[in-house]
Amino acid sequence: MTIDIDFDVFKELTHRRSSEEVTYNDVIRELLGLSIKRRVPIVGTTTARGDWVTKGVRFPLGTEFRANYKSQTYRGKVEDGKLVVDNKRFDSASAAAGEITGKSVNGWTFWECRVPGESRWQTIKFLRR
Repeated sequence: MTIDIDFDVFKELTHRRSSEEVTYNDVIRELLGLSIKRRVPIVGTTTARGDWVTKGVRFPLGTEFRANYKSQTYRGKVEDGKLVVDNKRFDSASAAAGEITGKSVNGWTFWECRVPGESRWQTIKFLRR
């Protein structure tokens, strides 16, 4: 699919890109109020010390997590290769979600994350292949 735009629109879209990683599609999605579906870098040679790797997805050190459950917001953060929520360390997003809810929960649909350097939160289920 191709969409024709004039030079002024192209310039404005380019101006709104905060970095090379932000695509023109990301800019348009933001303008339309749609969520940006961007993947966290997948495991490879760029895995850094302290990153948390689970189910083939790499969450960089410092990635923030949040979830709303029963009108309360819960927060977590990637520290030393684990997801840390309320000073408890978890190997899986589901284990952390289960600790909060007291029942078995799919952590990939429960949590949102924000990667360091990004301003947008994204549901982590969109990060899996």
